[in-house]
Amino acid sequence: MRTLFTLSSSRFRRGPLTSVGILVAGALAAYQLAQYVISGDFAGLAYVGLATLGGLIVIGTVNNWRGGVYLFLTWLLFEDFARKFLGNNMAIYFAKDFLALVVFICFLAAYRRRKMTTFRPPFLVPLLIFIWFGALQVFNPASTSIWYGLMGFKMFFYYVPLVFIGYALLNSEVELRRFFTVNLVLALIIVSLGVAQSILGPSFLNPAVQAEDLRALSNLYRVAPVSGTFAYRPTSIFVSAGRYANFIAVAWPLVLGFSGYLLLHHKRGRALAFIVVTVTAGGAFLTASRGSFMWGMINALATSVAFIWGAPWRQGEALRALRAMQRVGVGIGLAIALLFITYPDALLSRLAIYQETLTPNSPYSELTYRGWDYPVQNFLAAFNYERWPYGYGIGTTSLGTQYVARIFGAQRLGVGVESGYGALVVEMGIGGLVLWIVMSLSILVSAWRVVKRL
Repeated sequence: MRTLFTLSSSRFRRGPLTSVGILVAGALAAYQLAQYVISGDFAGLAYVGLATLGGLIVIGTVNNWRGGVYLFLTWLLFEDFARKFLGNNMAIYFAKDFLALVVFICFLAAYRRRKMTTFRPPFLVPLLIFIWFGALQVFNPASTSIWYGLMGFKMFFYYVPLVFIGYALLNSEVELRRFFTVNLVLALIIVSLGVAQSILGPSFLNPAVQAEDLRALSNLYRVAPVSGTFAYRPTSIFVSAGRYANFIAVAWPLVLGFSGYLLLHHKRGRALAFIVVTVTAGGAFLTASRGSFMWGMINALATSVAFIWGAPWRQGEALRALRAMQRVGVGIGLAIALLFITYPDALLSRLAIYQETLTPNSPYSELTYRGWDYPVQNFLAAFNYERWPYGYGIGTTSLGTQYVARIFGAQRLGVGVESGYGALVVEMGIGGLVLWIVMSLSILVSAWRVVKRL
């Protein structure tokens, strides 16, 4: 009885102290927010809001690592929007790495409590060898600063644990549908904003005064070489037109694939998928990015063939797939027609760019050059550097070298090519390229074996 009384008294004493602490903290926070508002420091107010949001994400992740994955994904996609309006602050840039670390720790804690299943990837050995080789390249003697190596190693390998987290996350059909539905909603928001910006111009979703590092990236125009018409390359919520185009290139096959899944398994969610497919197709067209436009058509063709090949013919599912593709085509056609009626200049300017630079009969066609000659030339240019057998060190050509040079005073090497495979040669030598190809082939073979069993 005495013990019970003691515990009750202790809780009673801690209760008022906790309440007073919360009250004092709330009062201080309210006072600080009021100071930001009175002084007109809305940037400071935004930082407080982001810090609060980050704290809530951490709390949510600690309580439920599955929900934390979706919160992290949302932050990852929208962090650029905050960077655009807050002067390209590096704290925002690295915040996603901290949130990812919280997800990793919470997942590991749940795994130790045996609350989920994991797997041993069939490509684990090639992956580990490549990670080991990347770790060696951090100390490449040609690199002028170890910070380049640490940054490059982080960019290559920091998010590898998401492979295991993704396997544990998508452990049922319900979780699979939830994952794709969340991605569809995010894609719909981002692409819709991009479509609006394509029409309204750079004054929409961009601050009046931008950071010097981002100004040129978010004010790009493309000009048709024959007619002279020009079109703005939208950025949507991202800091550059290239990031937005890359997002659409990833979102498009994801949206198409989930639409095919719903076609064969579930009726619920088809309307949302149809809307997102239509909007994403229109967004890809309005990017004025020839790569995004061409990859969109290639992925649409490949996905259509995969739908027909994978549909059970005996149950008549192939015919359903054909009808669904027909409806999607009609929906995209109606969206283009609506755009032509309401905003003809936005549509025709992009159409002129694609027609004058991609059709083979155009005197200014770049289809062959950009599709083959340019990437091959840049890949071969990697072998013009004297250290192509050994490389200059991981991270020396990666995005973000300007920040390492500015913050740590590191000397920039001035090496690099516009080729993914070529960049591997420049950074990690021919050995890095070989290990990357071996790892990629191992992943593709493993994925194909899974597809064949479906």
